Amino acid sequence: MNKSEVNYKENEEFYVYHVVTERELKVGQHIFFDGENLNGVGKRVNEKKEIVEDIYKNPQAYKIEKLEHHTKVALRELALEKVRKEKFSNYPSRMSCLYVSDNYENAETWSSFFVEWKRPTFSIVRLKVKGRKFIGDAFNCFEATTNEEENCALAENYWLNKPNPLNKPPLHEFLVDGEIEVVEILKVINKNM
Repeated sequence: MNKSEVNYKENEEFYVYHVVTERELKVGQHIFFDGENLNGVGKRVNEKKEIVEDIYKNPQAYKIEKLEHHTKVALRELALEKVRKEKFSNYPSRMSCLYVSDNYENAETWSSFFVEWKRPTFSIVRLKVKGRKFIGDAFNCFEATTNEEENCALAENYWLNKPNPLNKPPLHEFLVDGEIEVVEILKVINKNM
């Protein structure tokens, strides 16, 4: 998929599917992401900003394989956000969005991954969204390094939807922001609670 296949439209209304993790959602509930409201990823990343800044100032003092998981994620996500703000600001932020699927079958696939990864998984819901969307390839979510320049180059590949380094068909991840309403609970999962 290339940049032209992203189907970006400002404030388009559309329906998507979401695997509910972290906290339960109810029919009729409204969620709003405007770039200021952080999702779970954004909250965890913000907690790691200071160490990321220190890593970039003193990369020789850190070994990437010794860093804990959330610090590695923060290195990647902060690079992705920096590049998005500089070059792709019309796309939703990965730290202020919901991750959704464009069809039920993809949501089922993601729910299986989350359950397997021992992540608390409540349900699959159908959402009505009035906002922006970006369809990326999860295989382009890179393993971060201690080098900010390298991370930003990899981040640009993600936003440009370049072919993934695994040469696999894309594993779509759909980011949405704006006004979001839960319209239906399609499947109750309640695993890893």
